[in-house]
Amino acid sequence: MKRYRPHILVVIALAVVLSTGWHGALRNALTDLRFGWQSRSATGSVVVVAIDAPSIDQIGVWPWPRRLHADLLHRLEAAGAQDIAFDIDFSTPSDPASDDSFLTALRKVGGSTILPSFKQPTPNGAVHINRPLKPFSRQSWPAVVNVAVESDGLVRRYPVGEKLGDAQMPSMAVVLAGQNVDRRPPFLIDFSIRAGSIPVVSYVDVLRGDAAALDKLRDKKVIVGATALELGDRFSVPNGRIIAGPVLQALATESVLQNRMLRWTSDVGMIVGLAVICLLMMYSWRRVAPGARVAILVAAGASIELTAVLVQQRWPLIIDTSLFHIAIIAYLAAIALDEIDFRSLLGRIAESRFHRIAMSLGDGLVCTDEHHRITVWNPGASAIFGYMPTEIIGHPFETLCVIPAEAGAKAFAIRDAARQALLVPGGAVVVEFEGRRKNGETFPVEASFSGWQGTDGFQYGAILRDISVRKREAERVRYLAEYDALTGLANRNTLHAGLVGLIAAAERRSSEVALLVLGLDGFQQINDMLGHAAGDLVLRAVAERLRTEVDGKALVARLSGDEFAIALDCATVGEPVAAFAERIVRAFDAPLATGTRQHRVRISMGVAVYPDGGQNADDLLSNAHLALTKAKLTRRGGHVIFESAIRQELESRLTLESELALAADRSEFELFYQPQVRLIDGSLVGAEALIRWRHPMRGYVSPGEFMPVVNTSALSERIAGWVMETAARQARAWELSGNAVRVAINLSPSQLHSGDLAHSVAELLRTTGLTPSLLEIEVTEDILLHDEVRVLDMFKRIQQLGVRILFDDFGTGYASLSYLKKFPLDGLKIDRSFVIDLLADSDDAAIVGSTIGLSKQLGLTVVAEGIENRATADFLVGMGCEEGQGYFFGRPMPADAFEKTFLAAELEAVSAA
Repeated sequence: MKRYRPHILVVIALAVVLSTGWHGALRNALTDLRFGWQSRSATGSVVVVAIDAPSIDQIGVWPWPRRLHADLLHRLEAAGAQDIAFDIDFSTPSDPASDDSFLTALRKVGGSTILPSFKQPTPNGAVHINRPLKPFSRQSWPAVVNVAVESDGLVRRYPVGEKLGDAQMPSMAVVLAGQNVDRRPPFLIDFSIRAGSIPVVSYVDVLRGDAAALDKLRDKKVIVGATALELGDRFSVPNGRIIAGPVLQALATESVLQNRMLRWTSDVGMIVGLAVICLLMMYSWRRVAPGARVAILVAAGASIELTAVLVQQRWPLIIDTSLFHIAIIAYLAAIALDEIDFRSLLGRIAESRFHRIAMSLGDGLVCTDEHHRITVWNPGASAIFGYMPTEIIGHPFETLCVIPAEAGAKAFAIRDAARQALLVPGGAVVVEFEGRRKNGETFPVEASFSGWQGTDGFQYGAILRDISVRKREAERVRYLAEYDALTGLANRNTLHAGLVGLIAAAERRSSEVALLVLGLDGFQQINDMLGHAAGDLVLRAVAERLRTEVDGKALVARLSGDEFAIALDCATVGEPVAAFAERIVRAFDAPLATGTRQHRVRISMGVAVYPDGGQNADDLLSNAHLALTKAKLTRRGGHVIFESAIRQELESRLTLESELALAADRSEFELFYQPQVRLIDGSLVGAEALIRWRHPMRGYVSPGEFMPVVNTSALSERIAGWVMETAARQARAWELSGNAVRVAINLSPSQLHSGDLAHSVAELLRTTGLTPSLLEIEVTEDILLHDEVRVLDMFKRIQQLGVRILFDDFGTGYASLSYLKKFPLDGLKIDRSFVIDLLADSDDAAIVGSTIGLSKQLGLTVVAEGIENRATADFLVGMGCEEGQGYFFGRPMPADAFEKTFLAAELEAVSAA
């Protein structure tokens, strides 16, 4: 079967070409080439009278009147033209006079005129036959001018005649050449006849009677038709030429006149020729060398084509050599396929491709033979291990592996990995091992091993990657998942896991686990004043101090911004939880050193102890946070151990905050006013505005119950702003009614920290129109503690507006005397705790007396709070106190009650006077 393989290939190639029609395209191409190789001149017997561009320019736009064609006929007859063929449509009537002129000319010529008929497709797919008008047909010869355009868009064949209706009509070229009409098939026009050798005269020159033009027409056959480009009567012909329709008719006529009506030879000759070639190749295939066979085939192809050219040049015959050439090409391909070792070629191609890929890989690529000695080493492997190819090729793969230092430890072996690769579907296995560079450095390597059968035996390959960076990144990711990046302490996740472990161990031993949650007091001020970089240094210093204090006996973690936690097994610390917590708190009495600065940081702490303070890690965290919240509210700088009452208290606080928010939305707050009087005569000098809450269910709620919550919640600024605005508007209303009542309001810390208080006060005075001296602001020491520089500037600007500033609850703080010197104050209020027992407590009397004396020396007004009887009032007058307030003069009351009680009496007194 193998010996017949080339011939089978040729038969298959011929069958494919015949079935697809490719041989027809090759046959036409060869024929066209022969036309190009040969050249013939026209006989000159056929002349084209061209309706060309100069004729259109001089005569006018086409179509022309038929009287011009009549004049042309007269000129042609006078010039001695033999036969005249019009390639012009005469199937429709035109101007009757012109038609009569043309008909008269046809009669005079005497039947030597040929008029065209042609088929024309209609929009509905039918075919319409255009014939000359009957009067014209009776005086002329009919002829068909249709030509067939082949699939490649070229015109090659010309019909001898065609059936139009019931009659067989000859073609124009056949009629002009004087041939008989028979049913012969179309012939091939001989395009070796040069179209440029056909004489052409211009229509307008004939019409004008140009002697030179008319002389060319004597005894000639004439074709009248359009050659102007704009008239569109043009056809594509072989060898890339485009000719006009009349020229195509002239070429066909010349082919007939020169006996060049070309026809294909019989297929029998082609079949015989193919058989000869096949027999010749079958005989010589193994007897003759491949080169000789190629020479025979090339010579045969050239001989056949040369013969076809000579035959076509001498006789009107075209030999179809397309299948001969296809068979020759197929045999040449068969010889090439037979001689080339495709397996070796494909192997070399694959090897070359593999080599290019291997050398361009960024990863290391190493191949070994069946004895695991390195045969391929790419630049990526050199970059990883440091060996050049000349240094490592031929060495065992184990040269790249670390030899374990421990006795009994098994070294990495490529044969084990290769064996696994053979067992895995897909033939590859990924392993990790410790690699060794040329300089002795060890590092982790990831290797993907595979094996295959090569031409030189079984081979192995490995793609190697240095994963030391990946390992470090994975370790860093793991570290960041478990530890705080800033302080290096455990994070919340690690703390939670540690708590779970401690609780499980404590449950087995029936011991306790304590969780301490610490918050830094005032840390936000460090961030705001010194920046976050300084804040980060403080956090690191706090973390280091906590590590030092626990001394490895507890787990220290950072939970969030300024919150830390300590989890410990109570059995290992050697001291009670309360003592341990207090020791941690006291550890921060000493300043923290952060670079060139020292910071004093106070911490508050919440403690939850397993099992009473929570049964699991989540409960301990939650309850310790509740205890921390309680510590920040009640014991800043100390610790609070969680009790169930704390949760209830804080839940009540949350409930109260929600109710306060609703109260603000529902306008449930009211202002009450407590009179302030001149002690020497009891006359009204002002009133202190005090907030009250009218609860829809509970009635009036004591300020002592809800104000601490307001002052530490987000509602503080909103409610404080409402108090200031309401009090100012009330004071203005009293002022407009003729009562200049000075109204005092208590300043909230949130008002000072949230924005520009001085600007807010100025805007309030502007919108209400209140006289500034009738507004008095009372401040407490906790307001002055924060950002003294800013507060000082704010108070100075408020005083410049004319508003009075008083120091409230004087004597209850730590640095009240220094504040009297630092801050711009108009007066102070002696706290009721010193006044209520003034008559019975000599210490209180001494403090009050000293305060009054100091105030007079500083030029400050003194207001005594908590006066509940006449004796106390008189005693204060004797000490020099000017103003006072208390239940003796009047309890806090709504504005309308205040007006009736105090302002109406003043108005009556004024009226009586």
